[in-house]
Amino acid sequence: MVETERLLLKPLTYDQLVNYINCDNSLETELKLNKSSRTISPELKEAFEQTILPNVADKSKNYLYSTLWTAISKAENKMVGDLCIVGEPNAQGEIEIGYGTYDEFQNKGFMTEAVSGMITWAKTQLEVTAIIASTEKTNTPSFKVLEKNGFIKTGETAALFNWKVEIE
Repeated sequence: MVETERLLLKPLTYDQLVNYINCDNSLETELKLNKSSRTISPELKEAFEQTILPNVADKSKNYLYSTLWTAISKAENKMVGDLCIVGEPNAQGEIEIGYGTYDEFQNKGFMTEAVSGMITWAKTQLEVTAIIASTEKTNTPSFKVLEKNGFIKTGETAALFNWKVEIE
């Protein structure tokens, strides 16, 4: 678990991920959190079934690099968003992150703080040298999160900006 000023970042176990997908507040009950009205998109559900759950179940892998890390507001005792690492470090020591804030908690700085917490955690992982991310060009709040955390734009595609921050 990673703790920041306002948040706890908790990596979810396989069983907790299954409860997360159910969106029936069973995860919140297990974690002793206040109930939330979060939903899960069909795309995220597919990502869980195709990639996240199989990778977390694979005992040969460090599940911290595949699972969802839920961001919990300490003040509200509620899940406010999620962050995930997209697999173990590559040959260059880079890990890729993705993240999202639940609608009712957007524009409060939670994800900027969560990404900062993940950078702090990554600094404790000897094999990690950098964090990379991609944002849709139209998603200004998402790339502001990265800019505020020292990410530098490294390139772009037709739809995406690519970002990177070195880990010292």
